[in-house]
Amino acid sequence: MGIVVENVSKQFGSFQAVDRVSLEIKSGSLVALLGPSGSGKSTLLRLIAGLEMPDSGKIILTGKDATNQSVQERNIGFVFQHYALFKHMTVRQNVAFGMEIRKLPRAKVKARVEQLLELVQLSGLGDRYPSQLSGGQRQRVALARALAAEPNVLLLDEPFGALDAKVRKDLRAWLRRLHDEVHVTTVFVTHDQEEAMEVSDEIVVMNKGRVEQVGTPAEIYDHPATAFVMSFIGPVNVLPSTSNIFQNNGFDSAHPEMFLRPQDVIIETSPNGTTVAARVSRLIHLGWEIQAELTLDDGQVVTAHLTRDRFDELNLEPQQKVYVKPKDAKSFPLYYSI
Repeated sequence: MGIVVENVSKQFGSFQAVDRVSLEIKSGSLVALLGPSGSGKSTLLRLIAGLEMPDSGKIILTGKDATNQSVQERNIGFVFQHYALFKHMTVRQNVAFGMEIRKLPRAKVKARVEQLLELVQLSGLGDRYPSQLSGGQRQRVALARALAAEPNVLLLDEPFGALDAKVRKDLRAWLRRLHDEVHVTTVFVTHDQEEAMEVSDEIVVMNKGRVEQVGTPAEIYDHPATAFVMSFIGPVNVLPSTSNIFQNNGFDSAHPEMFLRPQDVIIETSPNGTTVAARVSRLIHLGWEIQAELTLDDGQVVTAHLTRDRFDELNLEPQQKVYVKPKDAKSFPLYYSI
């Protein structure tokens, strides 16, 4: 097992940042810690790294109890959101820094640096300074430096948060390919659901210092364990369970709210006995799909997502009367707001 967290808690003053978290991360896997601000994900990452010490519980790295070990003893590679590169050093010197501190042979350091620059697609840029690089290139230098000492575990704290959307998306795909080459156990923190879904083998969803659910991206999205997970992972309509859209289709629930994904809203142009009437209040063109905002007869507002082909087939217009029904809906005992 790569990382085991056993009943770990951490409190800052009166704030419970991490609350009795237990977690197992497989060796060689790429795992996302996902949650809103204040959910405890960054604190948990820092606890694994040894940058914070737990109030209680254990942290086991590669089979050894690391709870009381220093950062240096844990052999962790850590990448921060804002790169933390040495401005006065070249790219090559930044990557070599950790190995030189350990007094590794000069020839080995040189060979390892060139190998890593090729791995992170920065060959030929070794003599540049960080100020001469783009944000995406700087983050790749930071990753190369973290990998230089051949860490047992690689930790990344919001690694792409400071980058623009296009660069962030490109780097996500690059990080996935890089991990498939190096296979080092990797944990990264993000609040971006799409990022977690696209990159990770497993997602750990956190809320208010606790783990809500652990699973593959497909498991988290298709089978959310709690109302919070469903409301946080992907868009969702939250409606009263008494709404006609559910009553007409046999979706009975003992709970006050129902959760309905936009892609699970079926739109027709004529009634069929199970549909309820609605009016198209707004149409938003998102390129490959269309988002329709619908107002039901009972006043509830529902968002639906349609493919372009389906939209063209329905030929929808603003203020048009349509008829809708749910393909699927879920309910949960409790709903935790984000």
